[in-house]
Amino acid sequence: MGVREETERQADFSLSPESLAGPRDLGPLGALPQETGTLFRIWAPKASSLHLVREGPGPRSEIPMERESDGYYRLFLEGALPGTTYRYLIDGKILRPDPASRLQREGVHGPSTVWGAPEALPVAFSGHLLRDLLFYELHVGTFSPTSDFDGIHPHLDHLVRTGITALELMPVAQFPGRRNWGYDGVFPFAVQWSYGGPAALWRLVRECHIRGLSVFLDVVYNHLGPEGNYLQDFGPYFSTTTRTPWGDALNFDGPESDHVRHFFLEHLRTLTLLFDLDGFRLDAIHAIRDQSPHPFLADLSHLAKNMASRRGRPLHLVAESNANDRRTVLPVREGGLGFDSQWSDDFHHALHVFLTGERTGYYQDFSGQEDLAEALSKGFVYRGQYAPSFRHRRGSDSLDLPGQTFVFFAQNHDQTGNRMQGERLSSLLSPEALPAIAALVLLSPGLPLLFMGEEYGETHPFLYFTDHGDPDLIEAVRKGRREEFAAFSWSGEVPDPQDPLTFERSRLSLTSPGPPLSKFQKDLLRFTSRLAEIRRTRPELSPPDRMGSPRNRVGSPAGGILTLFRGDASSGILLLVNLSGTPRPLGPFLPEEWDPLSPEILLDSASFFGIPSRPFSPSAGPGILLEPFRVLVLSGRKP
Repeated sequence: MGVREETERQADFSLSPESLAGPRDLGPLGALPQETGTLFRIWAPKASSLHLVREGPGPRSEIPMERESDGYYRLFLEGALPGTTYRYLIDGKILRPDPASRLQREGVHGPSTVWGAPEALPVAFSGHLLRDLLFYELHVGTFSPTSDFDGIHPHLDHLVRTGITALELMPVAQFPGRRNWGYDGVFPFAVQWSYGGPAALWRLVRECHIRGLSVFLDVVYNHLGPEGNYLQDFGPYFSTTTRTPWGDALNFDGPESDHVRHFFLEHLRTLTLLFDLDGFRLDAIHAIRDQSPHPFLADLSHLAKNMASRRGRPLHLVAESNANDRRTVLPVREGGLGFDSQWSDDFHHALHVFLTGERTGYYQDFSGQEDLAEALSKGFVYRGQYAPSFRHRRGSDSLDLPGQTFVFFAQNHDQTGNRMQGERLSSLLSPEALPAIAALVLLSPGLPLLFMGEEYGETHPFLYFTDHGDPDLIEAVRKGRREEFAAFSWSGEVPDPQDPLTFERSRLSLTSPGPPLSKFQKDLLRFTSRLAEIRRTRPELSPPDRMGSPRNRVGSPAGGILTLFRGDASSGILLLVNLSGTPRPLGPFLPEEWDPLSPEILLDSASFFGIPSRPFSPSAGPGILLEPFRVLVLSGRKP
C-alpha cells in the first residue's frame, strides 16, 4: 500500500466529534492488485498456518503466508496479476475460497479470482442531497431479458424520464447458482458472476452517473446465506449466543468482534471506492444483534460520513427496520446510529389494509385510513403502542423527525415477493386505484420509493426464487415458505422457489419482448412522471424539517378522502385523493392557510385518464363530490 492510499485510509477511519470511539482500522482485506503483483490479506485466527494456493494462470503452487498480530495473514505475490485464481489452505487440510474475494467466476464453491477496477476518466457527478432522492428498487435478474447489469443500460433513460434520481439494486453479493433475491449471499465483497461480475457493475454505475442517477446497493449485515458460507472455517465470525430468523447472527459484540466489525466496515469502504457508489440500504437492521456500548452500525455511519466528507459527495445510509426506533436516524452524539433515513413499513401496511381489506399476519396491527393519515403526518403509526402481531409495545416518538428520514412506498420486493403468489397491487386492485396510490407515494412528506414496474402498473408477479445446489436445503426452503404463509391464511399452491419458471414469471414486461404497454399503462407512466416533476419543481413539496410541522398537514375525513397540504400562508400544494370506489364529499377539510390563496389545478387524474367527471373549481365548497379514486393536485399562492 502506497503513502497516498494509507493517508486516505487514515482519513476514512479518523475520529470526529460524531464518535469518541470511532471504528478501528485494521488494514485492507482480500486480494489487492499492485503494479507488479497482488497483496493478499485475510483474518483467520482459527488457522495455525495458512497457505495461498495459486491455481492459475501458470502451475499450481502453495505459498506460505506471513502471520501478523491478531490472527491476520498477509502475502505479497509477485506476478499475481488480475485474473489469477487462488484459494486458501487452512492448516494443510481445508481448501477454501477467499472470504473477502472480489470475484467468484465458478460460483460459491470455486476458487477466487484477483480483480482490479478499470482505470478511466472520472464522471463529473456530484450525487444527490438526501431530500432529492426518489428511489427505484430493482432486481438485476428479473429486470431485463439478459438478467445482468448490462441489460439495465438500455432502460436508464426511461428511469430518468420517469423522474427517478436513485437506482437501488437488490443485493448483488455472490450467491449460490444464478437465481436468487440476493439475501442468501455468502461472499459480501464479490459481485454476482451471473450478473456480469464487478466489471459490469462498474460499467452500470458509470452509465448511471453520466445520466445523473445515484446508485445505492442493498447490503445484508445481519446474516449470510447457508450454501457456500465458509467464514466459520477462518474465525469466530458468528455469534455463539443468538441467531436470526434466516441463520446465524454475525458476531458484532462478542470476543474478537472488533475484527468481524472491521470485515464489514472494510466491505462498505471497498465497495464505495471500487464502484463509486452513492449509498447503501441495509437489510433488516433489527436483526443485527449488538449489545456493545458503541454499536457496529454507529461505526458504519461514522465511516460513511468521513468518506463523504473526503470525496466531497454524499454517501447515504438507509435502514430497513421493523422496530420504529427514532434512534436509527439520530446523530451518534445523541445516542443514535447516525443513519440518514429508514423505511416506513407502517405507511405501506396502513395503505395496504385500507385498500385491500386484508387483516392477517402483521396487517392485523392496522386499521386503514386513520393509520394511513398517522403515517403521512408522523412517519410512524406505532410510536410506543402495543402491536398485536408483535405481542409487545413497538416504536418511539417520531413527530420531530425530519421528513427525509422516512422512505415511503406502496410496494417493494418484500411486500410483493413475500405474498404466496407474488401479486402486485395492480393485480389486487382495480386499475383506477393506481394513480391515487402513486400520488400518495410521490407527494408524501418522506422520500418516495417505487418498486420496478410500479411506474406503469406492471402485472407480472414478483415471486421468491432460488437456485440452490443442496437437495436438503432446497426442501428446507420449500417447507419454510409453506410455514411462513400459514399466518396469512392464503389459499393455493406455493410456487416452487427452485423451479426456473418461478423466476421467469417474475420478469418485467416493459423490458422483455412481448405485447406493448396498454393505453392505461402508458397513461399511468405519464401520470407518474408528472407527479415526480411536480415534486421536483415545487419547493413546497420538499420534505418538512419535522413531520409535525405546520407545513405538513394531513386531513382524513371518513369515507376514503385524504388531503395533504404542504406549504404555508403564502404558497402551498394541496393534494386531494379519493381512495374509495364510490364518489365522496370533500367535507370541511381545508387547512386555514388555504383560504387566502389563489389556487390553480396542477394535475387532475380525471382529465389525465379521460374519465368522465364533474368539473372541479379550485374554490369549490366542501359539498362537492370527488369521483372514485380521483386525484387533484392544487397549487395556491397569495394574490
